[in-house]
Amino acid sequence: MAEMDTSSGGGHKKGPGVKKGKKLSTRVDLTPMVDLGFLLITFFIFTTTMSEPTAMRLFLPKDTEKPEDQNKVKASGALSLLLGKDNTIFYYAGELAPDGSNFKSATYKEIRQVIIDKKKSTNPEDFVVVIKPGPDATYKNTVDILDEMAINEVKRYALVDIFDVELQLMAASQK
Repeated sequence: MAEMDTSSGGGHKKGPGVKKGKKLSTRVDLTPMVDLGFLLITFFIFTTTMSEPTAMRLFLPKDTEKPEDQNKVKASGALSLLLGKDNTIFYYAGELAPDGSNFKSATYKEIRQVIIDKKKSTNPEDFVVVIKPGPDATYKNTVDILDEMAINEVKRYALVDIFDVELQLMAASQK
């Protein structure tokens, strides 16, 4: 707390018969102020709201027990995107040709134009993008392609497993 120091440095007189009063020095103890500061810091830390993580909203179809009740996709309206290693994307429209002639590769910069072109040439109710992450694809690649779906306003897309034939074509193309 605050204290008064009453000791003097030997009060000197000036002039004959003049008595000077003692100088009192004050000292303020700041320990309670430090305690108050820490209390305020902890109060503000506990009362602030932490930033909530943002997540992309995914609308998933309902599970069905019968295969007949599942959503059917027209082959002409489907665009299949296969995510490979080194940020490469392989794609084909419709069904995969037996000889692999419609199996093409692109980068993430080029795939946007492929999606736009397919979206323009297809009936909006039939347009579906099928995303197939490969074994060498990273999580970042999957998030990037989902971002492309949001940017291009693709309403219907699905994440599915990749087929063995597609894996073989990807391996042959990446060599």
